[in-house]
Parts: sequence; structure tokens; C-alpha cells
Amino acid sequence: MDTTDAPQIIEHIHKQIPFTPYDNKWVPFSKRFVAMGIHPNAKGALQVYELNKGDLELVTEATKPHGIKCGTFGASSIEERHLATGDHAGKLAIYDLDRIDAPVFSQQAHTSIINAIDGCGGMDIGYGAPEIVTGGRDGCVRLWDPRVSEPVLALEPSDGQPARDCWTVAFGNSYNDEERCIVSGYDNGDIKLFDLRANAIRYETNVANGVTCVEFDRKDIEMNKMVVTTLESKFRLFDMRTQHPTGGFTCLTEKAHKATVWCVRHLPQNRDLFMTGGGNGGFNLYKYHYPASRTMNAKDDIPMGVVGTTELLNSRVISSQPIVNLDWSPDKEGLCVLSCLDQTVRVFIVTKLNKY
Repeated sequence: MDTTDAPQIIEHIHKQIPFTPYDNKWVPFSKRFVAMGIHPNAKGALQVYELNKGDLELVTEATKPHGIKCGTFGASSIEERHLATGDHAGKLAIYDLDRIDAPVFSQQAHTSIINAIDGCGGMDIGYGAPEIVTGGRDGCVRLWDPRVSEPVLALEPSDGQPARDCWTVAFGNSYNDEERCIVSGYDNGDIKLFDLRANAIRYETNVANGVTCVEFDRKDIEMNKMVVTTLESKFRLFDMRTQHPTGGFTCLTEKAHKATVWCVRHLPQNRDLFMTGGGNGGFNLYKYHYPASRTMNAKDDIPMGVVGTTELLNSRVISSQPIVNLDWSPDKEGLCVLSCLDQTVRVFIVTKLNKY
């Protein structure tokens, strides 16, 4: 890999924190981000940091009864910028960052830990009503409208079936007021795509390893591509434009990090660039190259998708502990914040992304 002309990965800030971070999210239209995690005494940590002249300044913090596993701004309006979180006790809570001592919305969403959360319909991204989706250890995926206390939709294991731990959830295909879908990934390698308009499972497959993270390149466009990261140092990229009746969606498999690939995030300013965080304490920056033709006729003369290729632009190992979360700034291209299990948060600047 020749990195002479590649994007450069520069560490801007490295800060030790007093808890184990699980998630971090940039506050939209600001130079602040939220760090969420768990203290050694199993209490929840919620801290808001602000970039200030090359350092991080703690703006506000709160300690919660249970560890906080995940968070999203995706269902909030730009004016409110409310943070939705899921904790180790299965509670869904929404916080106003100006008053984080008490939530503005709280509901017992799952019987045990909420592993993943995503939002849609807020931040002027996507169409339709603001909604939140949660996935839990109880094997359930639930869809929430913050304006009502009961779930809009619940996807639960069938009676008599063992509950598989749901590790990740994401919204996609929200390109008009009717269309929207949810994708969920499980510890046994199952991936399920649920169409909210048709109220039915549109596609399901198994990737043979536990699914740690899944993300569409954009929520607010017709499904284009989706990246799935798994255990055993692999990620898969699905072409989501063409679904074959029997073959499903075409996918590409890549090995990365020589360890679990914990997370993937697409660059908000360019959907063909994405970064993965690994169990080796490193992160990789990739570019996706589309094929000459995105469809071909299968043996039964029905069109099926053609997947392109990925190019590793640059990589860097920054810690001996896994990178469990990363988030790109929606406002400043190339600015990202990472969470490591060595109890650090780090802010990085990735250069030259405008050339890709």
C-alpha cells in the first residue's frame, strides 16, 4: 500500500477518561461531542466535550444508574439536538444536553442490555416521522416514536425459538415519506432486512460470524450499498440496488485488522469512503469502486447485482486495545472521534478526502 499521496491520518487530541467508553457522537452543528460508557462501579457515564484550541474541555457530565451502551441524534430536530441512549438495564432515554440530569423521555425498551440504537427522520436527514430503533440482548428489535410511550413495532423471536443476541441495528432506504427499512445483525451471523412500508422481512441471510456493526452508506437515499462487520476479522459489502429472487443481494468479503472488526462509518460528505475500527487497536480507511455495470443477468435471465471493489487508502494502529466506536463529524470533512477500550477518546483529522 503506497500512502505517499493517500489521505494522512493525524492525531489531534488524545485524552484519558475515567470510564470505559462504548460510544461517542458529534453534536450536530457544533464543535462538541458526547462520550458514553460505564464507570468501574457499573454506573453510567455521560460526558459532553468541546474542542478548544487543541484540547478537550469538559462542558457537562452526569452519572447514570446503569452503564450507557449506545446513543444517537438521528431522530432529533436540528433545533433540539436531543440525544437518545440505550443502557445496560434495557432503558431507552432521551436527553436535552443542556439539562442532562434527567431525561425528557424514558421507557423500559428491553428486558436486558440495549446493544444498539439508531435514529431516522431528524437532523433534516431522510423523510418521514422521527423514529428510533433499538436492538437488545433479549433478541428483540423495537421501533419507537419519541412522541408515544409504546413501541410502534416489535420484532421478537418466535415462541420456542432461542433468542439470539441482537448486536447492531440501522435505518436505511428512507428516500420518501413512505419507504423506510431496518437492518439488524445478530451474534450467530444472522442479518435481517425489514421493510417498514410492506411490514415484512424483505431479505435475510447468515454470514457465519457474529455481526458487530451494520451501516448503509446513506439513510436518505434508495438503498445503494451496506457494510457489515463481523468477528473473525472480516467485513462484507452488499450491493443493495438489485435483489435477485433467490440469490438475494450480491456481496464482497474482505479481511481486515487481523482481529474483530468492531465498527464501520461512512464519511458523511462522500458515501464511497468508509472507515473500520478493529480489535487490534487500528483503523482502516477504504474507498469503494463501482463496477462498470451494476447488474447482470443470472442463469434464469433475471437481473442480479454486481458488486465492485474496495481499495485500502490508509491504515493506522493507535492502541493495544480495540477501537469499539468511531464517528465522523457531519460538519467538518475528515474530523473524527474514536473510542478505545484503554479508556481514551481521540480526535483525528484525515486529510485529502476531497480528492476522492
